[in-house]
Amino acid sequence: MPRADEYPLVSWDSPTDPANPVNFSTRYRWTLILLASSITFMTSISSSMLAPAVPAILAEYDSTNSTLGSFLITVYLLGLGVGPLFWGPLSEIYGRLPVQHVGDVGFLAFTILCAESKSLAMLAIARLLQGTLASVPMVNGGALIADMVKQEERGLALSIYTMGILIAPSVGPVAGGFLATAKGWRWVFWLISIILGALSVMAAFTWRETYAPVILRHKAKKLRKISGIRFRGEHDVSLTSTARFKQGIGRVFQMLALSPIILMLSIYMGLIYSYFYLLLTTLAPVYEALYGWKPNMTGLAFLGMGVGFGICQLIYAGISDRILKSMAQKSGEMKPEYRLLPTIAGGLLVPVALFWYGWAAQARIHWIVPIIGTSLLAFGHNLIFMGIQSYIVDAFTLHAASGLSANAVTRSVMASVLPLAAPKMYDTLGLGWGNSLLGFLALAMVPVPWLFVIHGERLRTWNSGRFM
Repeated sequence: MPRADEYPLVSWDSPTDPANPVNFSTRYRWTLILLASSITFMTSISSSMLAPAVPAILAEYDSTNSTLGSFLITVYLLGLGVGPLFWGPLSEIYGRLPVQHVGDVGFLAFTILCAESKSLAMLAIARLLQGTLASVPMVNGGALIADMVKQEERGLALSIYTMGILIAPSVGPVAGGFLATAKGWRWVFWLISIILGALSVMAAFTWRETYAPVILRHKAKKLRKISGIRFRGEHDVSLTSTARFKQGIGRVFQMLALSPIILMLSIYMGLIYSYFYLLLTTLAPVYEALYGWKPNMTGLAFLGMGVGFGICQLIYAGISDRILKSMAQKSGEMKPEYRLLPTIAGGLLVPVALFWYGWAAQARIHWIVPIIGTSLLAFGHNLIFMGIQSYIVDAFTLHAASGLSANAVTRSVMASVLPLAAPKMYDTLGLGWGNSLLGFLALAMVPVPWLFVIHGERLRTWNSGRFM
C-alpha cells in the first residue's frame, strides 16, 4: 500500500489559475481587504469604546473599585491573547472562511450578552468571551493578505487593513463618551452589534476561501470522488484533523520558543502595545483631574492618538512598498528584513513621546501639549506595529496565521496586565517619572529591530523547516 506522500499531487492548473487567490481580480481582493478592515475596526473599537462609561457602570453596580473598572477594559485584551492560540491553527486546518464566520457570529452573540449583562461579573465574563472571538479577524486579516497579495504590494494592503486595528481604539472613547452620556452604556454594545451584524451579512455573501493548502485539499477531494484515485493537496500531510489542530497550537508555541525573531519582536510589540492601552485606561482620569474636563468630554483627549495613527498610516502606505523595492534594487533581492526599517524610526520616537507626555501633563502645561505627546506616541507605535506585522507576513508566509497568532498572544497578554499597574505606578512616581520609566524601557528595546535587519536572514534560514 503506498504511503500518503506517494499519492498523486494536486497543484494549480497554471500560474494564472483563477482558483489561486493571488490571481483573484484586483477589485475582489480589495473588496475582501476593506471588508476585513471594517470588521476588524468594529472588534477593535470594542476594546476601548467602553472606557468613558466605566464610572457609570461602577456606579450602577455600587462599586468604587477603580482596578475593577480597568479590568473591564483589559479583560477584553486577555481574550485577544487567548483566542489566537485556537483561531490561527484552525484557520490553517479548515481555512480562513469557516473560522471568519464563526468569529463574526460568536463576537456578535457575546456583544449582545454584554449589553444584557445583569452584574459586573457577568459583564466581565462576556467581555472576555467577546475578546476571544474578536481575535479572529485580527489573526485572519494579516493571513488573508499573505494569501492573496504579492510581497511587493503587501505594505499598502497591510496599512489599509490595520487601520481597523490601530485607529479604532483611539476613536472608541470619543464615540463611547458621547453615546454613553446620551443613551447609556448598554447602547455602546448595541451600536457595535448593529454595525457588526450588517458587516457579517456582507461577509457571508462575499467572502471566499483564500488559504491555498485548503483550496488544494478541496480540489483533491473532488478529484478523488470523480476518479477514485487518492489525490492529495500540495501541502497536505497524513494527519487527522485533531492531530493537525494539536500540531497547529504547538506551532504557535514553537515559534515563540524556537524563533528568536518571533519571540523578541512579539515582546517588543507587546511592550509598545501595552503603553497604548495604558493611556486608554488613564488618559481620561488625567484630563479630569488636571484639566477639569467633564466625563463626556474626556474622550476628545484620545483624538491626538487618532491623528497620530491616521497620519502615520497614510505615510506608511506610501513608503513601505517603495522602501522594499528600492532596497531590493540595490541588493538584488527582496528581503523581508527591509520591512523593519520603519520600525527603527518608530522605536526612537516612542521614548521621546513618553517623556513629552509625562512631564507636560505633570507640569499642567496647556492641554494640547500632552495630547501632541500622545500623537507622537501613536505615530511611533504605528511604525513599530506595521513594520513587525509586515515582516512576519513576508518572512513566514505559509504559516503567517501562526506567526501572527504568536505575536497577538504575547502583545495582548502584556497589554492586559500593564494597565492594571498604572494607577499605583503613577501614584508612586507621578506622571513625569512614571512615563519616563516606560520611556527608558522602550529605549532599551530600540536595538531589537536593528539586530534582525542585520541577522534576520541567517536566523530565518536556520529556522527553515522547523515549523511543520
